[in-house]
Formats: sequence, C-alpha cells, structure tokens
Amino acid sequence: MPYLRKLKIGNVELENNIILAPMAGITDLPFRIICKKYNPGLVCTEMVSAKALYYNDEKTKLLLNTKNEKRPISMQLFGSDIESMKVATKYLNDIADIIDINMGCPAPKVVKNGDGSKLLLDLKLAGDIVSAVVKESKHPVTVKFRKGWDEKTIVAGEAAKIFEQAGASAITIHGRTRTQYYSGNTDLDIIKKVKEAVKIPVIGNGDIKDGESALKMFEYTGVDGIMVGRASIGNPYIFKEIQDFLNGKNPQTVTNKEKLDKILEHIKLAVEAKGEEIAIKEMRKHLSAYIKGMPKSAEAREKINKIEGKNELEEYIKEYFRKL
Repeated sequence: MPYLRKLKIGNVELENNIILAPMAGITDLPFRIICKKYNPGLVCTEMVSAKALYYNDEKTKLLLNTKNEKRPISMQLFGSDIESMKVATKYLNDIADIIDINMGCPAPKVVKNGDGSKLLLDLKLAGDIVSAVVKESKHPVTVKFRKGWDEKTIVAGEAAKIFEQAGASAITIHGRTRTQYYSGNTDLDIIKKVKEAVKIPVIGNGDIKDGESALKMFEYTGVDGIMVGRASIGNPYIFKEIQDFLNGKNPQTVTNKEKLDKILEHIKLAVEAKGEEIAIKEMRKHLSAYIKGMPKSAEAREKINKIEGKNELEEYIKEYFRKL
C-alpha cells in the first residue's frame, strides 16, 4: 500500500497525508500560503488561547486570519478550562475546517496555567476537554499530544484511547516527553504503540526532516499521516521533497533563484498581512532559516537583524543572492 495517499479526518478529506504542524510564531498566514505552494494535505494555524477568545481578544483573532487561503485549514486551541474551550470552539465553528486541541506544547508560560502538555498529568480532565469540544464543534476535532510529561509518566497509549472514546476524529502524537522539549530523538516505538491502540487515524510527528525520515516514520510505525514542524522553517519545499521521495522520484535540489523568489514573496505577503514594521521584524527568524548553511550566512543574518524597512531588506537579500 502506498504511504502517500488521501487521508480522511471525520468528514474532511485531505488531498494527501503530509501535514504542516501548528507552530507558535511561525505558522501565520504568510508562511502557510508559502507552504501551500508545495502541496501539503493540511496546514495548521498557530495555537490560540481559548481564554483569549473567551474574552474576545482582538489580537488573538488576528492569528486566525485566513484571507485568500486555500482550504482545508486546521485551527489549534490550547486551554484547560472547559467553559472557555467551549466558547472558543463556537467561535472557530465559523472559520475552521478542523479544530485541533493542543496537549503537547512544552512552553513554561503555557504549562504553568495547566495547559498544553500539562494536561497529560490529568487524563480525566484531558478527556473531558476533548468530549466538551466535540459536543460544541461542527467540524472534526483532533488532538496533538506528546508521549508523556516525563519518562516516569509515559501515557500516550492510554491517552490515545481516551481521546478516541471522547470523540476525536484523529490524533497526532509527538514522540517526545514534555521534559525533553525538542532534545534527543523522537520515540518511534511509542508512536507505533499509539497507532496500534486506536482505530481513528494517527499522525506521527517528530524529527521528520526529509524524504528518508518521512519514509522511516511510515514504515516503522504504520501511521496514517505525518506532520512536519521545525524542518519546514526556511524550507517550505520539504512538502514536495517528501512527496517526490515517497513516489519514488528523485527530489530536485532547490535552486538559488527559486529560494530568492520564495523569500521575496514571503516578505511581500508578511507586509500585506501585518504592516511593514511588524512584518520585517517577524521575518528575521524566517530569513535566518532560509539562508542557513549558505556562504557567509552568519554575516548576512547580522545585517538582516538590523534592517527595518521592506525596500532595504529586499535590496539586501537580492544583493546577497547575486554574490553567490
């Protein structure tokens, strides 16, 4: 059976089973539009706070901007308060295709409120949250979570069954604990165990950085789909590369011209979405990733981090690529 195939999540059918992960500060509208050029089956927004939506926070709503964006889109909520998760779900009903619940974020500011991966220490509450969101949602509900809080609390198999019983249409498992953050290697054995524990689609996440690691995830764990996170930053072409590899084609090397064109398009989209001042500052991390490993990239990064205007940034980037 081919690994690259369509994937059904509830009543939403994805064109393929290679998915862009939700990443705070990264998967905004401009980045998702850039990634869509390389045909991921699904993209996810940055995670948004259910409490902030409950209090009608306008800044939070901006994170859910999908203007001119190709569907389907998954929107990710985080929170541990059932009432605010229900209110936030009602808000997302009008704008999302899939609602994803974050139970994997390791960030201290998230877990200190009992949200994100902290929920893995209270599976009863975690299950109640999924159940409440499913009841309010007009769309399929998915859950993204880690293998456990630490090595003493590996709960992924049990959690997967609870989420399935609570009505989740699919789950994504990241094969690390909260205490690992992003260090060490992803645990393929636990992902395999989760896949064997439930009947709903399971998406594997962690350390997928090219076609080979994607194939390894599929082969070893038997997952229904894969989710690509950090490896897509500065590298939106990864979605095409993985698909080519799984189709038995030789992935093509990205030319400097294509890279430059994508960078300039990304800058343009960012400025349109957020205004020049914010966009140029936020583009710095993306630009550092685009040029990572290229000649004199450290020097270029230092210069980019001081530029504040769109025209100056575009001119500098063009000049940098001209000299290559």
